[in-house]
Amino acid sequence: MARKFHLGWFCNFTSGDWNGDFAPNEAPWDGKFYVEMAQAMERACFDYLMLEDTLMVSEAYQGTSEATLRYALQAPKHDPLPLAAMIGAATTRLGVVATMSTLAYPPFMLARLAATIDHICGGRFGWNIVTSGEDSAAQNFGMDELPPRETRYDMADEYVELVNQLFGSWAPDAVVMDRARGVYADHTKVRPINFVGKYFKCRGPLNTVASPQGRPVYVQAGGSPRGRAFAARTADSIIATANGTEGMKWYRDDVRTRAAAAGRDPDDIKVLFLIYPVIGATDEEAWAKYRRMVNAPDFIEAALAAIGTVTDIDFSRLDLDAELPRLTTNGEQGTLDKFAQWGSGKTLRQLASERYDGGLRLIGTPDAVAAQMGAAMEAVGGDGFLISTPFQRSSRRAVNDITEGLVPALQRRGLVRTRYETTTLRATLKEF
Repeated sequence: MARKFHLGWFCNFTSGDWNGDFAPNEAPWDGKFYVEMAQAMERACFDYLMLEDTLMVSEAYQGTSEATLRYALQAPKHDPLPLAAMIGAATTRLGVVATMSTLAYPPFMLARLAATIDHICGGRFGWNIVTSGEDSAAQNFGMDELPPRETRYDMADEYVELVNQLFGSWAPDAVVMDRARGVYADHTKVRPINFVGKYFKCRGPLNTVASPQGRPVYVQAGGSPRGRAFAARTADSIIATANGTEGMKWYRDDVRTRAAAAGRDPDDIKVLFLIYPVIGATDEEAWAKYRRMVNAPDFIEAALAAIGTVTDIDFSRLDLDAELPRLTTNGEQGTLDKFAQWGSGKTLRQLASERYDGGLRLIGTPDAVAAQMGAAMEAVGGDGFLISTPFQRSSRRAVNDITEGLVPALQRRGLVRTRYETTTLRATLKEF
């Protein structure tokens, strides 16, 4: 029997495929395009749509924002929370995951926002937990630079402990709506938490009623050893970069081992690997589409500027035709490691050209790509894929390629669901 797996979509509230051959004339800033995209995902029975976010206009590449803004790389970018509420109100089964940084939100405010949107979504909201990895983001919040990565994760551990207590500050049955006695909520079931930690302090309770899911689903991307440990203790779903089936299996086995050591059931964590399928009516058409993309005049520069926005590394100072020297960063080290393919001997130009092959080279007809995805999941053991587009430039055509082409091919093979069986995001993830 085929191994059934989960599907998510990875995007952000940005300018979309503004310069593509089939780019729309209208700007996407009213959110309607993304609502329509989410509705297409729901028709295809995706588990969730994940809205990524960053909090700066990067100047990592050549010390200026020119490349960032010229290519619309992580900027302009609008806040994902209002969009998540719009999508939640316009869908009924699709999970909606939004990124909120522990750098930017006081824990009480984040918990209140998340509980509110979980109600708007009817129990389908998820929080993508990030600590932010850019000094320029820290400088937008009164800091000179980010704390060291290890410290950021220590802070995130405490942050999650605090918001968990806030989500639990209302008992599930606190709202009684007793009209005869004139009592809306039982005050004995709503309690302060009086949290005092090393980094955070909060009285509580939340002034929202209990979240429909108890707490929203937690999503996290842990690349470094410390990040994987945090994700294994915390996340319901983990976002990981695909790096061939051996690398994917190693990653999933590692976080499952860490989760078991932390006292969790590893099956409660769904690892979704980030991929960039290129779909065509024929294999030749798909490969032609891929080659047009990677051979475009500005592709290499845009790819290097894009990876620089999240690693805080200026790749323009390095030789394109030499092997990438070993680098470390206080930004996203896991993303850097995946990009660099240390020890491969590849030049920086080669690495940039492969930036969006997803580690599996999913290029071909819907049936061919579906077969590759099924084989990869068999080799890895689960749990699914997070689909995206290069530079996160979503378009109606790209969405249709997946939802009307690839997903039906996966469904015919029995690899993904054909209908939703549950109503909350947590239950959807635990369905298989």
